[in-house]
Amino acid sequence: MVKKEQKPTKKLKVINKQPKVKKNKIAKEPKGILKVIFAIGGYFKGAWFELRQVRWPDRKATWSLTLAVILFTAFFFVLIVLLDAGFKELFNLILK
Repeated sequence: MVKKEQKPTKKLKVINKQPKVKKNKIAKEPKGILKVIFAIGGYFKGAWFELRQVRWPDRKATWSLTLAVILFTAFFFVLIVLLDAGFKELFNLILK
């Protein structure tokens, strides 16, 4: 017996949708200050599109990452203070 291949029942969503750009047949390339304004507007439009795709962390993940940053900062602060004190004593021994 030959089995038939089953087709997927769900359609997959497209994740990487690019913003649609409408092309006008009579549209002219902006010149001068308008070109700069359109470029800045295009930048912010693209930035907003990228921000909408970001998966933001929940509250628990945010607090755990914040705690990790605080602990690493404290560790390296202590490390640098100890190295500074050690080198200060070493230089005092060498110079005396």
